[in-house]
Amino acid sequence: MAGNTSTPGASVVSRALALLFAFDAQHRRLTLTQLASRAGLPLATTHRLAADLVAGGALVRRANGEYVVGRRLWDLGLLAPVQTGLRQVASPFLNDIHAATQATVHLAVRERTQVLYLERLSGRASVPVVSTVGSRLPMHATGVGKVLLAHAPADVQERVLSSLDRITPYTVTQRARLERQLTRVRKDGFATTEEEMTLGACSIAVPVPGPDGSVVAAIGIVVPSLKRDRARLLAALQVAASGVARTLANELAPPGADAASRSR
Repeated sequence: MAGNTSTPGASVVSRALALLFAFDAQHRRLTLTQLASRAGLPLATTHRLAADLVAGGALVRRANGEYVVGRRLWDLGLLAPVQTGLRQVASPFLNDIHAATQATVHLAVRERTQVLYLERLSGRASVPVVSTVGSRLPMHATGVGKVLLAHAPADVQERVLSSLDRITPYTVTQRARLERQLTRVRKDGFATTEEEMTLGACSIAVPVPGPDGSVVAAIGIVVPSLKRDRARLLAALQVAASGVARTLANELAPPGADAASRSR
C-alpha cells in the first residue's frame, strides 16, 4: 500500500497526494479499486478526488476505466531543481558519451531507496533496457543504483540490504556479497552489473560528485557485454562525470569566487 490516510482528520491535500503516490514503476495503471486500496482511502473518497485530479490534468482516466499519471504532473516534475539543473548541466556530456560509445546512457539520482532515472539516451545495439526517463528501479540490481547505494546514508543502505529481491537469476541477493561489492565501488570509483536487472544487459557506472564532495548522481552505460570494452567505457564515463562535477561547482560558486581565488 502506498500510504494510509484513512485516519480521521486527514486533509484533502494529504489524501490527494496519497492517490498520486499510489503510482510507481510497477503500478503505472490503476483501476479505481486498486487506487483506493493502494492509497488507503474509501472508494467514494477516491472516486471524488480522482475526478478532481482528472479535471486538473494530474491524472488521466482511460476508456477502460484505468487511471494513469497525467502530463501536467510530468511538466511540473521537470521544474524540480534536481531535474532541471542536473539534466541541463549533464546533457552535453551525456551526448558525448553516447556519440563515442553508441550505447545506452543513463543519468540517475537516488530517491529514497530507489534509482530515479533523469535521462536516458538509447543505444544502437539491441540491448534490453527497462528504464525510462522518470522511472524508478531497484538500487541493488543496476549499475547506477549500486553507485548511489554505495554512497547512500547508513539507514538507506540498511533498508535496501534487508530486502534484496531477485529480479533475474544473476541478481545479487546475498547481503554479505553485496556489501563487499559496495565497499569495492567506494574503493574503485565505479560499479558494474552483469544481467542483474535484465537478461542480456550489462552495465558500468560512476559517481558524479557535488561541490561538497557528496555523490549527487550517477552516470552509467548499458551494453550487451563488458568483456572487451570495459576500460574504454569506464574512461568515457569518468571524463563525463568530471565534466558534470566541474560545471556544477562553477554554477554553484558564489559571485566573484573565481576572481577571489586568483587574487590569493
